[in-house]
Amino acid sequence: LDIDTPGGRIDAAERIADAVGASTIPVYAYVNPRAYSAGALIALSARGIYMRPGAVLGAATPVDGGGVKASEKMVSAMRGEFRALAEARGLDPRVAEAMVDERVEVPGVNAAGRLLTLSTNEALRVGYAKAAVGSESDLLRAIGLPNARVVTIEPNWAEQVVRFLTNPLVSPLLLSLGVLGLVIEIKTGAFGLGGLISLASLGLFFGSSFLIGLAGWEEVILLGLGLLAIAVEVFVLPGFGAAGLLGAAAVAAAVLLALIGGAPSVGDVTQALIVLGASLTITVAVAYAWIRHLPNSGRFSGLILRGGSDQSEGYIAAPARGDLLGLEGIALTDLRPAGTAQIGPERVDVVTEGEYVPQGRTVRVVRSEGYRHVVRGLE
Repeated sequence: LDIDTPGGRIDAAERIADAVGASTIPVYAYVNPRAYSAGALIALSARGIYMRPGAVLGAATPVDGGGVKASEKMVSAMRGEFRALAEARGLDPRVAEAMVDERVEVPGVNAAGRLLTLSTNEALRVGYAKAAVGSESDLLRAIGLPNARVVTIEPNWAEQVVRFLTNPLVSPLLLSLGVLGLVIEIKTGAFGLGGLISLASLGLFFGSSFLIGLAGWEEVILLGLGLLAIAVEVFVLPGFGAAGLLGAAAVAAAVLLALIGGAPSVGDVTQALIVLGASLTITVAVAYAWIRHLPNSGRFSGLILRGGSDQSEGYIAAPARGDLLGLEGIALTDLRPAGTAQIGPERVDVVTEGEYVPQGRTVRVVRSEGYRHVVRGLE
């Protein structure tokens, strides 16, 4: 296991260390040239540690994303993990603990108040490194496999795609597209392009987080329930009420949980809030630009009718239907708010003043403006 890392997420390092420790195939760690923090935990889980000349191992105090030392509880837990790994490998556990907690003193190795980081020579002296090796071929000879065929494992294309999708610069864009798609669905009240964009964007966001272990089935289920509540609000209960608010809250909670993963530190939560803030900023900016500038753009101006007609000019788009005013009829479809009603002998396209009117309810025409006939539901 060729290690060169300044550290990383504790939960990810623990999963790697568990996999290395449970492997039935001997796994050796090659520090090439640094194994700080989480890297030290992974190195200690291997059957043996080999180091390149001039390499370093240690400095494993858990910190948050801002470099601030974690709580005493977290430090104590990490000390225990390092101590257990050292004991399992027959190494001095005090040396491992001193890598995590600067209060641990190992005579002849470090002074109290100084966090321990071992150089290659120091690791050899205290027995943590089996040998200093300068190349891969030297390492193979050291472990008794001089003629072994070397197969280097690199991230495949799928892993590269997941890494791209979980990049802090990309994930806010996916979230923004997902939210904008939901807004379009809520505004239109019908499933269309906005819904497809939203499902695709949220699917990529949660799918990539799920594959790297940040999101679990809990987040996926929470997202599904949130989207279901929003769908109920859009297609069953018109307007934007309790179901829509609960659905939006569930989606937001699922997103936050997918960003912070398990056992989050203050830094993880901070980074998640930054991603959410960036996503919100992008969403608001795009929505504003869409509303403010889209009608004036040359590409999309043809979508919006700017011309008008006046009866004094001798023509009008449609005659007023004053004969319909005050008439009552039956809603032939659900009015959400638009639909069809039977007014006298005619089937008429109608729209309410915003309220939902179910199919079969009696309605009255309160306004007629060309082809637009406004009705009001009667109890």
